[in-house]
Amino acid sequence: MNSKLKIISQNARRLLIGKALELVSIASDDNLVRLSRILEKLTRDPYHVDILKRFRQAIKGNPGYVQAVRRINNLNPSVKRKLISNLIINSMIISAEKREEIDKLEAWRPPSLLVIDVTDRCNLKCDGCWAGAYHSKEGDISYELLNRIMREAKELGIYFITLAGGEPFIRDDIMRLFREHNDIYFLVYTNGICITKNIAKGIAELGNVAPAISVEGLEKETDARRGNGVHKRILWVMKNLRKEGVLFGFSTMITRHNSENASSDEFIDFYIKQGCCFGWYFQYIPIGRNPNTALMSTPEQRNRLRERTFKIRETKPILVGDFWNDGMLAGGCIAGGRRYIHITNKGDAEPCVFAHFSVDNIKNKSLKQVINSDFFKAIRKAQPYSANKNLLAPCMIID
Repeated sequence: MNSKLKIISQNARRLLIGKALELVSIASDDNLVRLSRILEKLTRDPYHVDILKRFRQAIKGNPGYVQAVRRINNLNPSVKRKLISNLIINSMIISAEKREEIDKLEAWRPPSLLVIDVTDRCNLKCDGCWAGAYHSKEGDISYELLNRIMREAKELGIYFITLAGGEPFIRDDIMRLFREHNDIYFLVYTNGICITKNIAKGIAELGNVAPAISVEGLEKETDARRGNGVHKRILWVMKNLRKEGVLFGFSTMITRHNSENASSDEFIDFYIKQGCCFGWYFQYIPIGRNPNTALMSTPEQRNRLRERTFKIRETKPILVGDFWNDGMLAGGCIAGGRRYIHITNKGDAEPCVFAHFSVDNIKNKSLKQVINSDFFKAIRKAQPYSANKNLLAPCMIID
């Protein structure tokens, strides 16, 4: 297909999906199923096809899942437009086509996302922070290098970028990055403290940024780890994001001490009320600042969280993911370039944000070369790691 026909095709699909999503809030469950079938025909990525099939299964008898999807219509118009153009068209459809083309021509398939630490600076010092393992004097990854990574990512069909730190919003040029790469969809893990009213308004106007704000539980649990008054500030930030119609959610590190509380109805209902449309659970891994194996969840707690996450999806109007227990949905570990790689603020390319091993630096090699290192190839070849291919134990570190 020549370039003009590609543009026409992309615009037609954008119009079709846009019109379809306008009907989400009033569509019957049967029509939501039909919408998922339309999207399935527009993407070639088996992973996204599987997600859409699971979506259809979830609709049946799971009112919470349906309500969560319909909350999209409460968002700022710019946010809804970028959900269509960046997250669905670029990150799901165009991405799949580009990566499939590379697979056919070069016999390898790029990952669908990157995680980049844009800085190691942070205004908080939380125990157990995985980024606490880095003690770089370099601070921020340069803006020029970030720009280059974004350009090379898009050449490989990667339009979904996760930013972490440190604290990403501590950088004065972070909004410039979102603006200059407005065809990418950014998920940003943040403590929220630096998100002012003006930044919240700017995020809404750009539409291509979804903050995931870190909480340990309610006020008591969050302030115990992050400092007195932090939770009140987070609620103020969430209020501003909600007012502006921004898509945002919570991110929670699960330990032996908060596993039950952070997955309770009280916790979920509270953050839905604050405006969270999604949430992420991460198991505590004993790395980073002051590692402590006694904080790790017990096997029983981990299994209970898995069961609770499925229950939340069935009954609550919020999309919740579990980075470990959802291994079976992702086909196992996604590290090492299977679905993503991690780039530190120093430029080191790591298989996972929790696996601090590197043989290459993005400053010296292209993104394509880094992803195709022998190190990452070996990790991809070894997946899944368990002898019985148990996808409920997907992690090469703790499983």
